[in-house]
Amino acid sequence: MDANTSTQKPTDSWIRKGVGACELIEEEKMHACGGSMMGAVQQSVWMTGSGLHPKISTGVDIPWGIRLNSLKPCKASHVEGSLVTGGLPSSVSVPAPGIDGDVSSIKDYSLSEADPEVHAIIGKEKQRQFSCLELIASENFTSRAVMEVVGSCLTNKYSEGLPGKRYYGGNEFIDEIEILCQKRALAAFHLDENKWGVNVQPLSGSPANFEVYTALLKPHDRIMGLDLPHGGHLSHGFMTPKRRVSGTSIFFESMPYRLDESTGLVDYEMLEKTANLFRPKLIIAGASAYPRDFDYPRMRKIADAVGAFLMMDMAHISGLIAASVIADPFEYSDVVTTTTHKSLRGPRAGLIFFKKDPVLGVDLETAINNAVFPGLQGGPHNNTIGGVAVCLKHAQSPEFKIYQTQVVSNCKALAARLIDLGYKLVSGGSDNHLVLVDLRPLGIDGARLEKILDMSSITLNKNSVPGDKSALVPGGIRIGTPALTTRGFKEDDFLAVADLIHEGVQIALEAKGSARGTKLKDFMDYVESPDFSLKGRIADLKRRVEALATQFPMPGV
Repeated sequence: MDANTSTQKPTDSWIRKGVGACELIEEEKMHACGGSMMGAVQQSVWMTGSGLHPKISTGVDIPWGIRLNSLKPCKASHVEGSLVTGGLPSSVSVPAPGIDGDVSSIKDYSLSEADPEVHAIIGKEKQRQFSCLELIASENFTSRAVMEVVGSCLTNKYSEGLPGKRYYGGNEFIDEIEILCQKRALAAFHLDENKWGVNVQPLSGSPANFEVYTALLKPHDRIMGLDLPHGGHLSHGFMTPKRRVSGTSIFFESMPYRLDESTGLVDYEMLEKTANLFRPKLIIAGASAYPRDFDYPRMRKIADAVGAFLMMDMAHISGLIAASVIADPFEYSDVVTTTTHKSLRGPRAGLIFFKKDPVLGVDLETAINNAVFPGLQGGPHNNTIGGVAVCLKHAQSPEFKIYQTQVVSNCKALAARLIDLGYKLVSGGSDNHLVLVDLRPLGIDGARLEKILDMSSITLNKNSVPGDKSALVPGGIRIGTPALTTRGFKEDDFLAVADLIHEGVQIALEAKGSARGTKLKDFMDYVESPDFSLKGRIADLKRRVEALATQFPMPGV
């Protein structure tokens, strides 16, 4: 998705004032990640003494309608800048290390010039993403338009507070961006602005969740969330008998609910019984590795019975919810949080939605806004908020609904093929964007398989499954379809993906049997050693994986 480049009126901050002559701006060509040129304009404006004599180095008229008679004489200085993505002029920066010259001659270098080392690493990562099969369920490919906003001058501005209530001046356009983002967030999820509000400043999903806890709870109040080995998220209160792993479990008292291991579905009966005994102040719906939908009416009933708030963390499935391809949690929840970079295809950020009417005597809007700032965050990342606004506009388009429908269809096709190949899936299938594969019946674990697939250019993650004892050597893998669906994969392509994963499983099983010891370290040492006997098979698998992946374009710059 390309964004139209635009022009902007220069402000006095572009001009280094003084006496004599001043060259205002010379725009250079800017190369985005991977070397694609975003375009450039070159021009110079000269001021001599009290008179102004325009000189255009490119032979074109001065853009932006500059009022030359409003400029004051200033000290001669040469300022070179680059058009950043989106066509907005960049601000003046300090010279790159190792480049001679005083501060009156300041260049704004492209990344390839300023830091070739970082530029090269980004190029390698871009090639990896293009040539690999990206199957991590929490990852996606964001758009070129989002990248342009995230790399824009919005990153320069400090804006602590909310629109119209800032602690800094100069925020009239930042307010405009944030208000637009708020409106688009409500519209994307089909919400009435008289009944729902939203804070768009959270830095990501876990901070958003902790900001909700800070707003609604007192230290050591009780919460209930889905247990991590059963598909839950760390920020929902995970702890072990020996350690309070999550910050949530450190500051609040946590009791998990779990799946019925015979079905792989949330055990709502046990949740209800436990809630009646534990009396939580907050019940959390949502997961990071649960392939089914939640029963929101049932969870609302349980929360009401014990006088608890009901929060939904829809981070993984927010894109599916916006497109109305799975159940809507808003009707039953008091608060809804999400990230924006997973199925929503935005930049890395978070959102908190809240009911406008008081709930259990709490003004959610005031409490949540105060928890975000000044409670837990300082200045918001305005460039990211701008990127979120762009992705939320796209989330309201017919194309987005088609995309999310394809995500679910691809996942069902993948699940069906894996079952045909003999794999056990937690819950027996999927309603959303991911499948959770239980590898234990095959005699292999997620950590070993993840390594072999990584070597073969197939990227997914090891994942706990119900009954696991170790998070470092879990019994399963999690496979998601959003990223490859973004690249254009359809159902038949995911059948091929399943077959390639299956080949990787066979190699992993042979490698495990050939390793000198039974520990995970023994396996890792073996597959990375010169003596690894299956290098040829991995190389062949990798070649075919990359041949498939590189047939499809990768969005972005």
